[in-house]
Amino acid sequence: MNISRKHILTGVIVLVAVIVVLLKYWDYVVNPWTRDGQVRADVVQITPRVSGPIVRLAVEDNQRVNTGDLLFEIDPRTFAANLSQASAQLDNARDNYLALEKQVEAEQAQVDVSRASVLQAESNIKELDATIVKNKAEYNRQQDMLKKDATSQKAMERARANYQIALERRKESVAGLTQSKASLAQSEAALAKARANLGAPGDDNASIREAQATLTQAELDFEFTRVRAPVDGYVTNLDLRIGSQAVTNQPALALVDINSYWVHGFFKENAIEDIREGNKAIVTLMTYPDSPLEGYVDSLGWGIAQQDGSTGDDLLPNVSATFEWIRLAQRVPVRVHLVNVPEDIALRVGTTASVLVMTGDSEDASEQHAPALPRALQ
Repeated sequence: MNISRKHILTGVIVLVAVIVVLLKYWDYVVNPWTRDGQVRADVVQITPRVSGPIVRLAVEDNQRVNTGDLLFEIDPRTFAANLSQASAQLDNARDNYLALEKQVEAEQAQVDVSRASVLQAESNIKELDATIVKNKAEYNRQQDMLKKDATSQKAMERARANYQIALERRKESVAGLTQSKASLAQSEAALAKARANLGAPGDDNASIREAQATLTQAELDFEFTRVRAPVDGYVTNLDLRIGSQAVTNQPALALVDINSYWVHGFFKENAIEDIREGNKAIVTLMTYPDSPLEGYVDSLGWGIAQQDGSTGDDLLPNVSATFEWIRLAQRVPVRVHLVNVPEDIALRVGTTASVLVMTGDSEDASEQHAPALPRALQ
C-alpha cells in the first residue's frame, strides 16, 4: 500500500512537472519555431573611386566606425597636381573667353564704322544727285542765254565745269559706296567668325563648361583619395597595408552596417502556413541563450534554390533541406526585424539563432512574452 502511494505521489509530481513545463513552453508547442536561424546584416563593400598606393590606414580590423570616419587614404599627390592643372586650365579658358569677347567687341565696332561709311556714301550720292540736277539745269540755262547773248562764254563754261565736277564726284562717291559695302561685308564676316569662336556667353560657353567639368572631376578625384565610412558599422576583413595598391572599383574592405541587423529563420515549408508579416517573433541567440530578443516578421521568402550554397540560380537563396524519412521538407527563409535590442547584446553576422513566431491574433501576440528556448532545444 505504501509503495502504491509512493508511486502515485511520484506520478503526480511528474505530471505536475510536465504540466508546468508545457505551460511554460506552450508557445513552442502551438506556434512554429526553428533553431535553424542566422543573424544577418547589410555588408557594405568599400571600393575606392581612384587608384593609388595607400599612405594612411586609419582603422583596424573589427573596429567600430561612424558615418564619415576616415578609413584609409590614397596617395593624393598625383590628384593634387591634376587639380592644380585643371584649375589653371579653367583660368586659361576664362582668359581666352575674355580675349575672344574683346575681339567680338572690336569686330562689332568695325562693322559699325563700315555701316556708317555706307550710310555716309549713300547720303553723299543723294546730295550729289541733287547738285547734278541743279548744275545741269544751270548749264542748260547758260547755253540758252549764250545763244541770245544774254550771258558770257565764261559763265557758260563755269556752269559746264560745275556740272562735270558734280558728275565726277558722284562717280567717286559710287566707287566709295561700293568699297564701303565691301568693307562692311568683310567686317560682318569677321564679326560672325569672332562670335563663332567665342561661342555661348558667360558660364554657358562650351570651353568654360568643359574646363569647369574637368576641374570638378579633379576635385572629386582628390576628395576620393580619402575613403570614408558610408555607414555606421564595424570594419571587417581588413587586409590592407600601408603601401599596398588600391584599385578603382575593387573592394578593399567591408563594413557591417550596425543599423541593418535582422534574423533569417529557416522554417520548414509545412510550418509557414500561418506565418504572416507583422507576427511577433521571439529570437534566442546561441550566444545569449538566456536573453530572448523581440522582433516581428518582416517578410517571407518567395523562392529557394535546390542546391547547397549561399545563392542559387536566378539569385534565389539556397537552403539545404533537412532529411525526414522519404520526403524532404524544404526550408523557407523568414526575415525577422529585431526591435529594442539591449546594448549589452552584441549581434554578429552569421551567428546561430532560434526563432519562434507567435501566429495568434496580432493584439494578443503583441502582449505575449515567450520565454527563451530551452537549452536542450537550442
